[in-house]
Amino acid sequence: MNAAIHFPINCKEVLCRVLLIGPSPQLSKALDEALDSRGCVFRHASGSADTLRHLRRAPYDVVITDPGTSIDEDLALLSEMQAVRPGVAMIVLAPESTPEEIIAALRARVFLVQGRPFNVDEIAEYAVRAASAVDSVSGIEVLSAQRDWVSLRANCDKLTAERVIGFLTQLQTRLTEWPREQLMFAFREILMNAIEHGAEFHPSKVVEVIAVHTQRAIVFYVRDPGSGFKWDEIPHAAVSNPSGSPIAHLEVREAMGMRPGGFGILTARGIVDELIYSELGNEVLLIKHTS
Repeated sequence: MNAAIHFPINCKEVLCRVLLIGPSPQLSKALDEALDSRGCVFRHASGSADTLRHLRRAPYDVVITDPGTSIDEDLALLSEMQAVRPGVAMIVLAPESTPEEIIAALRARVFLVQGRPFNVDEIAEYAVRAASAVDSVSGIEVLSAQRDWVSLRANCDKLTAERVIGFLTQLQTRLTEWPREQLMFAFREILMNAIEHGAEFHPSKVVEVIAVHTQRAIVFYVRDPGSGFKWDEIPHAAVSNPSGSPIAHLEVREAMGMRPGGFGILTARGIVDELIYSELGNEVLLIKHTS
């Protein structure tokens, strides 16, 4: 397959150059098709040494790891990759991972870690976005991290927010799949609200995120750089709707020229056990009891 792929190294029209490291034949075929459908140019490497040889010869944007290697091995390779091609993004495919390994990946500025079951369309889409983003491997700063307490600072870019959600999802090992999906959906709604309304998606601004595991709860804290809000000042949000008028805010949003939506806070409130805002409204706690 490699011989059949034309790789125009100096062609500026290529939007995404991807190097895949020895995945299983079944996964490889599916990933190849997903990347090809998005106009990516890609090749396969047999292992770490071959990956470095490819990087020395051509400017790849993204490297997707072999799910058969450990995260420790992938991070060791990433360090060597960055010496050869600074700025190259790594997407780690990890069938299994520990919180310590996810934290190590965050510190090493891995672009994304995806666990099983692998979603090839999502992997390919992230590869394209990593290639097109400016300085895609930065954006997330680890302030403090251990198994039960992770504190991050992230720029207020939608892609960065989605990466934060991806990493923190991998840390929720105490929850079964369905409660974890629900909890992370609630967290996503609040985080996206913070960067949309608190920072207007301005990448020069930052949001602070803390994820804490206690014996009886999972707690998320989000602080955005905005000036906050008062509850009587957000008629465009579903949480402000009067009783008996569940979609009244949609008319307000249309009149204000805003996109449809506004259900974020209401949705999150229905999923978590406690949703607490600070006096200013630019800090929020999400608490989900586990016992």
